[in-house]
Amino acid sequence: MNEQSINSSSANDLSRCQHRTPTGRRCRHAVTNAVAGLCSKHVNSRPVHFDESDLSAALIGQLTELKSASDLNQVLSNLFRLLSQDRIAARRAAVLAYIGNLLLRTIPAIEHELNPLNDEPRQIIFDMPRPNRDDPKPDNPTHQDLRS
Repeated sequence: MNEQSINSSSANDLSRCQHRTPTGRRCRHAVTNAVAGLCSKHVNSRPVHFDESDLSAALIGQLTELKSASDLNQVLSNLFRLLSQDRIAARRAAVLAYIGNLLLRTIPAIEHELNPLNDEPRQIIFDMPRPNRDDPKPDNPTHQDLRS
C-alpha cells in the first residue's frame, strides 16, 4: 500500500517532466516549459507542426510537367531547401525524394517509347575470326622493330 501512494504522488508531480518512455517511465528532469509540462530536452524533441500542408507551389514552382531530368533536379533541389528550412517533415521529404527517383528512372524508357526509330537494333557477331598467333611477323610493329 505504501508503494501505491509513492507511485500516485510521483505521477501527479507537476514539477517533473511529463514525458514518458516507451516502457512507461517518466523523465526525472525538472519542467522548464510550464505550458508543455516538459523539460528542455523533451520540448525540443517534440514534433514540429508544419504550417503549410500544401507545398506544391514551393516544390514545383512554375513547372507544369516533370518530363526531364533538369525539371526533376529543380524539384529535388526545392525539396532539399524546404527540408533544411524545417518546412517539411523528414519522412514526407523522403517519400517525395523516392517518387522523384522513380520518375527520373522512367525518363529513358519514355524516351525509347516516343522515339523508337532512333535506337537501331544492335548487331552481335558470333563468328568473328581469331587472330593468327602463329604468324612470325605481327601486324602491329613493336617499339623494338621501329628502331631497326
